This record gives sequence, structure tokens and C-alpha cells, in this order.
Amino acid sequence: MRMCRTQIAVIALSLSCIATAQDLAPRAYVIAPEHSTAVNLTWSFYDGGLNFNGTIPITGATGTYSIPTFSLFHTFDFFGRSANISVSLPYGVGTFSGDVFGKNKSIYRSGLLDFVGRFSVNLMGGPAMQAREFAKWKQKVILGASIKIVAPTGQYDPTKLVNWGINRWAFKPEFGYSERWGHWVLDGYAGVWFYTTNPAYFDIPKPEPQTEAPIGSFEGHLSYTFKERAWASLDGNFWWGGITALNSIRNLDTKQTSSRVGVTVSVPFTKHQSIKASYSRGDYVRFGGDYHNVQVGWQYSWIGKHW
Repeated sequence: MRMCRTQIAVIALSLSCIATAQDLAPRAYVIAPEHSTAVNLTWSFYDGGLNFNGTIPITGATGTYSIPTFSLFHTFDFFGRSANISVSLPYGVGTFSGDVFGKNKSIYRSGLLDFVGRFSVNLMGGPAMQAREFAKWKQKVILGASIKIVAPTGQYDPTKLVNWGINRWAFKPEFGYSERWGHWVLDGYAGVWFYTTNPAYFDIPKPEPQTEAPIGSFEGHLSYTFKERAWASLDGNFWWGGITALNSIRNLDTKQTSSRVGVTVSVPFTKHQSIKASYSRGDYVRFGGDYHNVQVGWQYSWIGKHW
């Protein structure tokens, strides 16, 4: 009976977790002048299937959902090094369906996803600089580190199979590398996701505590700069791990070994505004969401102490 309950519980999905794990972020460690601020409005569309690796009696599982996100970014001097902080608040709307024991089931969800915050600091190659100094500076090799935090503020109901929130904290320390050769920029990041316990995860007949093993991730980008603030990149990532345990019983079939590939283009159209668009898809998915993702974002940025 316990094995049956554990397998059924695997269907409980967190869309916040899926969207975060599949993130592709070119030029995340490229520095900006001190006191730079940017407001971002981003719309992300996901469409695709879910791979449960045979752990539950559900076939043809699909999801179509949109996530508009408001983000705020600001740079500052951190003991002489360039540093920045960003915060994001996403909202999700979508439908999900699948065949359960031969019967098609469909659900609709809308609500807030989890709050995301990120702190990043340069370790080598990028001192904190005012705008005039930055205009004369030429990037070579940059090394940086960051910590991303996901707070459990999203919509969550332990009696529902699909939720926007993860009902636990998540932390991702990461090391980043960026190097420029003329118009070309190569980025590479390595990080690990750590999760606290979800005290009320969907199970039958009542919610149970669930844990998840750390997820390691690599991410790479090769971009070309056409002119100032106008660039395009090829993107890819790979992540593995994340075996879940319900009431301390591990389910080895939930191990994730997946990757995504995509492209990103950023185009400025005024001194303060730019548009960024990207597309990505699952290249290899062993367990989890295999989605096509289209993302369009508008950014308004400025330099100054008052923001």
C-alpha cells in the first residue's frame, strides 16, 4: 500500500519549481555601472508534456500555461566589487490534462508563484565603477558568485495535485564565469539547488512530509554583440539529481537528468528601454516537464542614486 501511495503522490506538481529549474539566463555575470537600476516585465509561455518515467498510471500528460513576471534589478558597490540584487514576483495561469486510468482529466490553475531573490557579486575582473569609469572599461575575464533564494509565498494547497508554489524554501549557490573576445562573450555557470522539507505534500489519505535531494546544474551561453545593448546568444543547460522521498521513503524513479537548449535576442529601442525575446525547448528529459518556452520581456533602465 505504501508503494502505491508513494507513486501516486509523484503527480503533485509545482510549476514554480519547473519554471525555475529550466531557467536560461545569458550574461548573468556581466557587470553594469554602480547605481544601475532596471525594471523588467516579462511574459513566459510554456506548452508541452510531462514525463513521469512510468512512476504513476497517467499517460499523455500536458500543460499549457503563461507566467507574467515583475522584476527589479539594482547594482551597488560591495567592498569595492561590483554587485547586484534582483527580486521577482511571478503570476501563473494555465491548464493541465492527462489520461488517468483511461479517463481524460483536465484542471485550470491561476495564482501567485513563489517570490525569487538573487544576490550576485563579482570576484575577479569587475570592480565597482561609476558610469564614467565604466565607459572606458573593457571586459576580459569575469568570475562571480551568486545566491538565489525561492521563498514559499506562492499559491499552495496540499489537497491539490497541481500547485504554483513549492511550500518550502529553496537555495541555489552558483559560481559564474564570463569572458569576452571582441564581439563574442562566453558564459558558464555551475550551481546546486538545495531544498527544505515540504511539511504537507499531496498524498492519500492525508498530506505527508516530502524531501528532495539537491539538484546540480550547469549552464552555458555563447553570445555576439552587434552594438551597445544589442546582442544574441545560443543557450543550453543540464541538471541532474532531485530524488524525492515521501515520509523518508525514496523514489529513485524521480531522479532528474535533463537539459534545455535555446536562443535569446536583446534589442534596445530607446536610451532607457529594450526588448528581450527567447525560445527554448527540452533537449533531453528523463523526468519532469518537457516544454517549449517562448519569453518576451520589456526593460526600462537608468543610472542614478535615486530609484
